[in-house]
Amino acid sequence: CLPMARHVIWSKKKVKQRNNEREREREREREREREREREREREREREKVVSVCVCERERERERERERER
Repeated sequence: CLPMARHVIWSKKKVKQRNNEREREREREREREREREREREREREREKVVSVCVCERERERERERERER
């Protein structure tokens, strides 16, 4: 009877450990996903900034042409 109980307790502990490991792994995966999302956001921001700069340059050129006339 006692060895059986020990075995049951041990297997329950093992299951708990495995669940915890899985949970940690999921948490790590979520964290990686968040990082990727942040990177994408940064990239989008850079793209916006670049496009704004280009627009500004275009406007400057237009102003220059206007001045020349």
